[in-house]
Amino acid sequence: MEKTVFIIGYIWPEPNTTAAGHRMLQLIHFFNSQDYQITVGSTAVRTEHSFDLDSLGVKTVFLKLNHSSFDTLIKDLQPTFVVFDRFMIEEQFGWRVAEFSPISVRILNTEDLHSLRTVREVCVKKGEQFTMEKWKNHPKTLREVASIYRSDITLLISSYETEILKTELHISEQLLLYLPFHLKRIFSMTRANWPTFEARKDFVSVGNGKHAPNVDSLMVLKGSIWPLIKKALPEAKLFVYGAYLPQQVLEMHNPKEGFYIMGWIEDLEAALQNARVLLAPLRFGAGIKGKLVDAMKNGTPSITTIIGAEGINENSIWNGTITSSMEWEGFAEAAVDLYTNKAKWKKAQENGVKIINEIFVKNLWDERLKTHLGTVSNNLDNHRNENIIGKLVQQEALASTKYMAKWIEAKNRG
Repeated sequence: MEKTVFIIGYIWPEPNTTAAGHRMLQLIHFFNSQDYQITVGSTAVRTEHSFDLDSLGVKTVFLKLNHSSFDTLIKDLQPTFVVFDRFMIEEQFGWRVAEFSPISVRILNTEDLHSLRTVREVCVKKGEQFTMEKWKNHPKTLREVASIYRSDITLLISSYETEILKTELHISEQLLLYLPFHLKRIFSMTRANWPTFEARKDFVSVGNGKHAPNVDSLMVLKGSIWPLIKKALPEAKLFVYGAYLPQQVLEMHNPKEGFYIMGWIEDLEAALQNARVLLAPLRFGAGIKGKLVDAMKNGTPSITTIIGAEGINENSIWNGTITSSMEWEGFAEAAVDLYTNKAKWKKAQENGVKIINEIFVKNLWDERLKTHLGTVSNNLDNHRNENIIGKLVQQEALASTKYMAKWIEAKNRG
């Protein structure tokens, strides 16, 4: 029997603009390596940054919201696996997959816990302390957790998020699979080709402008951190890279202050390797921060916050310095120290290599994913029977989302 996977994307994968796009492309490469026939569908419009999936032999299909054409499509496909890219997509299409292709293993790809990011942002904007209780009681958390229960497997990129789902919400580990980025091991030969401490100069910051934590961190950089760094290092410059930067960020461009808004760059690796230190003063967010992993991959130490390092610094080492989320004077001092202290900088670079090689090595995680998919698909009935809460929330979804969708479809027909 032909092995097939149907991936329903929130957007078309953009690996050169977002960590989420990079993650999705890694999953596509995994299924390709296992000889699956892959179809990717989305309701979104393609952009100039959308990856050319045709080049990988992947079929693509545009989807309509609240439309029975999806029912026909999924009945014809009957895929082995269906991957929902984020819980909002599972809410929209999950009940249709359950009804018209019940044999399909339903996989939720979280990217990060959106509810966690949302509640942290609300707390920062209100000047309140984040607590687990606030997260547990937020409506988005309830929606996201319901989606996890309705799915057969939920992929989590962060060890921290995997842990809080198990310990704070008591979700069975049978439903969760910790699966970080799949990266190549960094060998000494690669390190030998990196520019040296002396060959590098200036600071760098990276982030997609559609992502609220990135815009917020740039506001903090411009207003509270960069003036302090510039005072200590008058010749230093900061280069900001990222797609979809909003007008408020573009207006920060000020060469006189050494603050350069560069926008999207095709060769981010070169920019990172030419920089001496990456700055990421994140006040909120969730998941694993792609910019910080990219910095490690290119031998560039970083200064970030506890939020920024979350899910990566399991062994209490870091590719630079981790500061408290609100201590911007300390952040600036740490940045200047790392920028000027060669011994500390080299040790930070070594730590980054160690983190990549201990947490993210591709072969280990590919094998784990392959094994877990096989275990669940070969015992799907038992797997679902043990997830009684999943059956309850699935029933609830059929009783509400399904009929709302059908009402919208009928209304659209006029």
